Amino acid sequence: MRQSFGQLIRQARKDKGYSQRELAKLLELDFTYLSKLENDRADYPPKEDVIRSLARNLDLDEEELIFLAGRIPQSDEDFIKQHYKVMPALFRRMQENPDFARRVFREATQPNQEEKSD
Repeated sequence: MRQSFGQLIRQARKDKGYSQRELAKLLELDFTYLSKLENDRADYPPKEDVIRSLARNLDLDEEELIFLAGRIPQSDEDFIKQHYKVMPALFRRMQENPDFARRVFREATQPNQEEKSD
């Protein structure tokens, strides 16, 4: 089973040897807020800059942590807003056709052919 956002940052913090207070000070956060994040009890997901700072300080993947926190990276959010009319159809098709969804994900995670030739 995949770890929650809170479980992942708690484990990474412990692996790095930080106390909650030490990490909170490093991130310039209140340690009670960090505690709420680690226990998945925050009222709302942290802002993207907080998530990126957590990821950098805990050696975690920034994009993965953003999604795990329930956010969408700003660059992706901008793209979705530009194409909001077609998104429901795309998501429906992906849900109804797992092979199509796998193809989309495979294409999205493979380097672009143009990037390979540079």
